[in-house]
Amino acid sequence: MSRYWNSLVAKLDPYVPGEQPRIQNLIKLNTNEHPYGPSPKVIEAIQAHTNDSLRLYPDPTALELRQAIGKRFHLSPDQVFVGNGSDEVLAHVFHALLKHEAPVLFPDITYSFYPVYCGLYEIQFKTAPLDDDLKICVDDYLHLTGDRRVGGIIFPNPNAPTGAAHSLDAVEKIIAANQDVVVVVDEAYVDFGAQSAVSLIHKYPNLLVVHTLSKSRSLAGLRVGYAMGHADLIQGLDRVKNSFNSYPLDRLALAGATAAIEDQSYFEHTRDAVVRTRGVMTKGLEQLGFQVLPSAANFIFAKHPARDGAALAAALREKNIIVRHFKKERIDQYLRITVGTDDDCSKLLQACKLILS
Repeated sequence: MSRYWNSLVAKLDPYVPGEQPRIQNLIKLNTNEHPYGPSPKVIEAIQAHTNDSLRLYPDPTALELRQAIGKRFHLSPDQVFVGNGSDEVLAHVFHALLKHEAPVLFPDITYSFYPVYCGLYEIQFKTAPLDDDLKICVDDYLHLTGDRRVGGIIFPNPNAPTGAAHSLDAVEKIIAANQDVVVVVDEAYVDFGAQSAVSLIHKYPNLLVVHTLSKSRSLAGLRVGYAMGHADLIQGLDRVKNSFNSYPLDRLALAGATAAIEDQSYFEHTRDAVVRTRGVMTKGLEQLGFQVLPSAANFIFAKHPARDGAALAAALREKNIIVRHFKKERIDQYLRITVGTDDDCSKLLQACKLILS
């Protein structure tokens, strides 16, 4: 701790990202990156913009990308906000749209960046516990009046790190019951098996849906995320963004992201491959005695009743396979395992078989 830090910095408990080790012949299944590369059209678009134009600032409004996203989801560009990864988008959401006069509500087991944002912006928060099946209890997000009043609600669908998804009807029930505050549905993993809430945007002005290109579009290295909602919500995000950084996306990111959104066929082909492999991985682990939660994401959440979670993660690491282990109450026996290629899946199952034997 430095004596030059202000009091806020000293109190922060920063988010810890997944490990990015430099190990030869590594099977990396710890950060939910897509196992297949981005669309060839993305590479072509980036290469086409690698020229003298880089001396110029990018479009601060990201209009072409917002138009592509709007076309994809039947929205107008003024209903779309883009940022430098969905984490930056979420940071602006916490700052601009979740009211600071009452606690923000989110699940107790969820994306661990949420309490970090609350600490950064000095927002109170409270959590609703997942049920015994590690799923969100919809009733915990209803009738939030009096002492239960909140300044906003945020939850992922599918949830992270569990992979559990709720139906669109359940999500709408939460949105409809809380129309005096913003409800944020974080859909980082929605493409792998859940129903998106984007179709509800025209019905609910308090709904904001957040997406990322890091997962299903294979662009974790490009850092592009976006939010969709009523134009008034987007305007609020723009006001914060333009008070922080007017040029969050560079020219190469704008070109690559636009190409990724427009190449629907490549997205569907690689997405379907991940879903198929997820089924194979789930079945294989269950045959080895693992308990695997139903997943609608590009990862699975599993534990073995006879083996310690941390010990299993360490044993896999010795075989050059890295998975994510969370030292948190209720989930400390689980491993979050990213769905890789078919070959990655085969090697993971073989390694688990050897460890368990």
